[in-house]
Amino acid sequence: MIKKLLMLLQILLLLPLFSAVGWTNKGKFSALGWVFRDVTIPTNFYIALVTSANAPGPDTDTLGQLTEIAAGNGYTSGGYQLTPGSTDFDVINEDDSGDLAKIQVKDVVWTASGGPIPASGNGARYVVLTDDNATVGSRIIIAYWDLTSDRSVSDGQTLTLQDCELRLTES
Repeated sequence: MIKKLLMLLQILLLLPLFSAVGWTNKGKFSALGWVFRDVTIPTNFYIALVTSANAPGPDTDTLGQLTEIAAGNGYTSGGYQLTPGSTDFDVINEDDSGDLAKIQVKDVVWTASGGPIPASGNGARYVVLTDDNATVGSRIIIAYWDLTSDRSVSDGQTLTLQDCELRLTES
């Protein structure tokens, strides 16, 4: 049970640099199943970038309901792979004064090579945390963050998500 609770904490990400952040209802349901019903935890998780065409929200279930940025030039369809453990989820804290626990993911960096990221179309407006379903469009959206504006980078530049964090609180 302790291992399951630790895995739940490793799953939860929040990006403090960005504004609106939230759990999807499907993400909450999945996390509770992983911890309390012994449902198999995904082997990996992914951070994916999506456009403003459809904003993620509490009722968003899968990546296929959103528009992922165009793959290429350093961005792979489905996003950046994260492996549960202390390497990819490198900071975990308990804050009794704030009545919360939080976990951070290592910095996620995409470098544009051979052209811009995204390769075409609109820039990234939202970041989503997904499971590892083999069918990218069927990946469950666990949590989401608003980058506050569309983000693109030119060839040779990097797009960095720094100190991604998720908090569990009483409220």
